Amino acid sequence: MKSMTGFGRGAVVAGGWRFSVELASVNRKQGEIVITLPRPWQAHEAALRQQIAERVARGRVVVTIQVERTRGPQEKLRVDLPLARAYADALGQIARALGTPLQPQAADLLRAPGVIALEEPVPDGPEVGPALAKATERALRAFDASRLAEGTALRRDLESHLKELRQLHTKISGRAPKVTAHHRQALQRRLHEAGLPVRLDDDRLVREIALFADRSDISEELARLASHLDQCAATLRQTEPAGRPLDFLSQELHRELNTIGSKASDAGIAHLVVAGKSTVEKWREQVQNIE
Repeated sequence: MKSMTGFGRGAVVAGGWRFSVELASVNRKQGEIVITLPRPWQAHEAALRQQIAERVARGRVVVTIQVERTRGPQEKLRVDLPLARAYADALGQIARALGTPLQPQAADLLRAPGVIALEEPVPDGPEVGPALAKATERALRAFDASRLAEGTALRRDLESHLKELRQLHTKISGRAPKVTAHHRQALQRRLHEAGLPVRLDDDRLVREIALFADRSDISEELARLASHLDQCAATLRQTEPAGRPLDFLSQELHRELNTIGSKASDAGIAHLVVAGKSTVEKWREQVQNIE
């Protein structure tokens, strides 16, 4: 099991250049890969995207790529002489139009935008594609390791919530058969207090109790709830991405607990259902972090 959040970095030295790739991801229901490449490298984007997509099912992954020389000049200055002459001509036109002498110095022109710039070289030889792929693979290994470590912690937390839900299921299952008997006793007590004694074999009393027992029967819901809990446990053990199935199961758990709470007509079960729904909500919040 892997988390959707993670970070990984990989680097490769090739052809006098150091290629560095960083991967950082955050939660997102669908998969999204964001890559920004220098213009000479645009042809390599599809291959990098495919390489990452094969390892990431969900989440937003931002890919940062850097390159620097390991030997030779790191960068160089570029002087745009035609632009400098254009600035000088423009200053001359302004001086003539205003009738004011204007003697620009070379330093003034150097401060003009675009006249002088620092160029950072970008390699575009045959070594670029293999180097990017290798650096990305190293970054993916570190990235997967960080997601796996966080996913392991998430699984332990989910298993703790699952244990709580199984305990609540056991308590509800133990209390459910007593609900009808409690209702019969309460009904007899109310009739007696109202001065309307009714025999236990009275057809009206038997019919009322039978209808209540049918309406409050939660055996099917308890069976489905147990089945969903078993599916949750099995999904937590699988190696494939589990976020979507676990999110679906959390909805089913919540639905069954809602139905149990509305049908049981018992204060004790109602309290257990509230506790169960609270645990399911904690479960669902953690599931949002799983790939």
